[in-house]
Amino acid sequence: MAELFARSEAGARGLRENRRNDAQRQPGLAAKRGLQRKQSGALNENYQCENSHVPAGRLENNSHRSPRLSSFATANRSFGGMRGGLTGGVMSDITNVTAGRASLADKAKPFKPSQHSFQPPATATTRESTTRDLPPAPILSLSNALAADFAAEEKAAASVLHDPQSVQEYAPDIINQFFSTEALALPRADYMDNQTDITGKMRMILMDWLIEVHMKYRLCPETLHLAVNLIDRYLSKKQITRERLQLVGVAAMFIASKFEEISPPELPDWVYITDNAYTKDDVLKTECDMLTTLSFKIVVPTAAHFFEHLAVANGCDSVHRSCAQYLLELGLLDTRVLACKPSHLVSAALLLSNELFTRKCLWPEAMINQSRHSEQQLRHCAQELRQLWKADRAGAGGQLQAVHRKFSTPQRHSVATLNF
Repeated sequence: MAELFARSEAGARGLRENRRNDAQRQPGLAAKRGLQRKQSGALNENYQCENSHVPAGRLENNSHRSPRLSSFATANRSFGGMRGGLTGGVMSDITNVTAGRASLADKAKPFKPSQHSFQPPATATTRESTTRDLPPAPILSLSNALAADFAAEEKAAASVLHDPQSVQEYAPDIINQFFSTEALALPRADYMDNQTDITGKMRMILMDWLIEVHMKYRLCPETLHLAVNLIDRYLSKKQITRERLQLVGVAAMFIASKFEEISPPELPDWVYITDNAYTKDDVLKTECDMLTTLSFKIVVPTAAHFFEHLAVANGCDSVHRSCAQYLLELGLLDTRVLACKPSHLVSAALLLSNELFTRKCLWPEAMINQSRHSEQQLRHCAQELRQLWKADRAGAGGQLQAVHRKFSTPQRHSVATLNF
């Protein structure tokens, strides 16, 4: 027993000595920790959340952002022009924001490479600093760069049939399913007649803004076309005021991006791009109302689902493909094409592009079989698209320049400014 007490006393003395030594080392530890805080001060100033490069003051102090949101946080930092642009001019009719706010400079640059697009976009470089220095990229001449882009796009277009994700063995069944169900999810072509506070012009403004948002965030084409479908179907069943029209557009893009994208923008991003005209609760409530109004029927065929199939059947190269896509997105702005089914609209855009490129046979037998529409059936819709194309070229986009600016870039072969 005496030996046991002796061991306990020795252990207690050792513990007291360790605590005494720790107390003597505290000043040194405090100084060391203070130095570490100073060294990490630069990082703490610029990185407000984990793995996200967000400027100070952009987020709430108690908000938590997902690490996968870093690219969208970077985009939001450069999204000032779009946020400020909606506060005045044409966007003031369809949003909650007053027209008196000052706009920021539009310095947005492409930031997120899309893996789902009609054609692969060129690699974008930024001047923003990263966490480590990267070696400088080799400098190529303009002609060599354009030639390299063109070759890459041609190779990507030619490899569509060899893509393991294209599921060629199931393609006929999938296309047949698209054709058989596309008419079941169409909005009413005359729904704007039942709206008392919004007009077709306001819808055009909204679509133009959403196309710009879609372009800045580099979302896949399916997201844009699904969002437009959700908006028109929702407005076919609900009457809304003009102050909430932009909110409906944001909620539709929010739903579509979550459905189609691998890493979609999150709720704070959609609130931010509206210049805080609406709150998070506004977006979530509108999302729930839209889903219940549409009975959660989100999976619908859109023009984006038919485009790739019919563009390959039409033998489109990258320039021809960009032209057809340009005509197709012009059609998204106008309510006159709401009566057209998605396959009909894509086929009409391809027919008009064949005319612009002066093909000898405008609509061969193979395209009739693949599109299931004859040239005579497509002629009216193609004429509507031609009028939109002429108006866009004559006014260089006018007040609504998103589509014209998008397809005036070298990445899309500047088809909006080509002389046919």
